[in-house]
Amino acid sequence: MPRSFDMEVDYDGTVEQIHRAFGDQSYWLERLAESGADEATLNSITSGADGGVDVVTTQTMRADRLPGVVAQFHRGDLSFVREEVWTPVRDGKATATVKGTIPGAPATLSGTVVLSPTGSGSRLEFTATVEVRIPLVGGKVESFIGSQLVGLLAAEQNFTTAWIKANA
Repeated sequence: MPRSFDMEVDYDGTVEQIHRAFGDQSYWLERLAESGADEATLNSITSGADGGVDVVTTQTMRADRLPGVVAQFHRGDLSFVREEVWTPVRDGKATATVKGTIPGAPATLSGTVVLSPTGSGSRLEFTATVEVRIPLVGGKVESFIGSQLVGLLAAEQNFTTAWIKANA
């Protein structure tokens, strides 16, 4: 049974600054390089005429680095393909849909993101649904993935804040 997770992080930058970073190829290349993955690829980045952004990445961890709960159901290296489709900034905020898959594994992630202004910066709210279709251990893996998402979101927030400051 799928599990849902609600998370949020606050940014020092404005919605426009963050959205601009999300549309910048050098931002993604640097972010992926610092992601901690053994291999990370920017598969594509497309900016629409309306200001929307579509980004697809793949991050791979070698089998010997996988947590035990994951290694129980997945043999070999594990790749995670992630797609973010961002709307343009409208009325001060932007939204996105996020999809994630693990090729060759019965696991998916889907979610929605809202990036909106706060008094001193911006807030990113992420609602994610994780589904691992494996009898008996699927729920355990879903919970593990959900707990990892919280740390990932914080790391991405820290990277983005530093990148904006360095590239302003």
